[in-house]
Amino acid sequence: MVMIDWKTVNEEGLLAPTMAKDFPNLPVVKSEGYFYIGADGKKYLDFTSGIATENTGHRHPKIMAAIKEQVDRLVHGPIGIINYESILLLAKKLKAILPEPLDCFFFGNSGAEAIEGAVKLARHVTKRPYVISFIGGFHGRTMGALSLTTSKSKYRRNLPVGANLTYQLPYAQISETPDGFDHDEYWSQQVEKDFRRLFNHLVSPDEVAAVLLEPVLGEGGYVVPPKAWLQKIREICDQHGILLIFDEVQTGFGRTGDWFAANRFQVTPDIMAIAKGIASGLPLSATVASRTLMEQWDIGSHSTTFGGNPVACAAGCATIDVLKEEGLVENARILGDYALKKLMDLKEKHPAIGDVRGIGLMLGIKIVHPETGEPNGKGLMNILNKCLQKGVIFYLSGNQGEVIRMIPPLTIDKKHLDLGISLLDEAVTEYELEVCYGGV
Repeated sequence: MVMIDWKTVNEEGLLAPTMAKDFPNLPVVKSEGYFYIGADGKKYLDFTSGIATENTGHRHPKIMAAIKEQVDRLVHGPIGIINYESILLLAKKLKAILPEPLDCFFFGNSGAEAIEGAVKLARHVTKRPYVISFIGGFHGRTMGALSLTTSKSKYRRNLPVGANLTYQLPYAQISETPDGFDHDEYWSQQVEKDFRRLFNHLVSPDEVAAVLLEPVLGEGGYVVPPKAWLQKIREICDQHGILLIFDEVQTGFGRTGDWFAANRFQVTPDIMAIAKGIASGLPLSATVASRTLMEQWDIGSHSTTFGGNPVACAAGCATIDVLKEEGLVENARILGDYALKKLMDLKEKHPAIGDVRGIGLMLGIKIVHPETGEPNGKGLMNILNKCLQKGVIFYLSGNQGEVIRMIPPLTIDKKHLDLGISLLDEAVTEYELEVCYGGV
């Protein structure tokens, strides 16, 4: 392979800044297991998993073997024009791990595509125009998904008014539960009031096709809601014939300590959007529903050229096998609990850590100003850069970029988990010294 001059290529500006100017923009030449290998030859412990995509770690040998075998046989569909083994086998494997009655699949390439398909299906089946989502949710940046995304207002710039057939309600924030109130009871009552107000003043429930939400906020700050809040939403949807859509793009495939967050919260949606961890880094997604719902989608009214690519599907099959064989879903639950406790200990130690929350190996660390307690995106970037210098990569989330995402591969062991948290501890300590004591 011809090596490039990284500095020269970056200065040429060939890549759109909106895509290429993200953190940390690290030149990488290889990945393996828990690590990226930088162009500088340095190993970086990866606590991003490709933003919750490579749950099985980088370049898992069994998944690489499945990809190579498939490439030698068939590289491209398109499904419908032809049919092939890997897509059918993946559908069977997915059916076995999804909650009933979610047993029918439309495969796409990305999370946003899965959301577009889910909303399109809901409107097609119900013949209703409106969709309700929740403030702080991230569902993609394509125009339909964007009308439902509210994690940051900048994403919604230039969104056509006529395309915005959506309403938003507050997402449950356990940290905002009033003193003396039970989290489940308070937020269950609150969401019932929110829906009642919406239905009384803004939109009739018989015009609402679907309610769409992330069972755990992702880009919105890794917020874990009370179980009763989600269960009450399910109850309200059933009462009014509204379809419930779960965006499990980030929470799926073991990330929360179960195959899907729906299982952990004991709430089954009518439609689910899945992607990211489905194929260990290859582009693949699915809109999932019962066959009863899918059969109401007219043939040809929704289709795809690249969705369900044979190679990606082979990787998806191998991914599910690896997650099962190596006990990675259970590992996420066990080490997630362990990591959460360690991070709670850091919170007690560091005034710059305002909150710690998470479920499974989906953990959020809120960074605040050590003296004012205000959300501190600038301080977070300082900490992330220090972590990078020490050899561990974290990523950011939250409305003001104030929440560190800690999403290591589900293959992670306690030794490397401890290492990453230790390096974070060092970075936060150094930052606090700079802010509070001028580096002394």
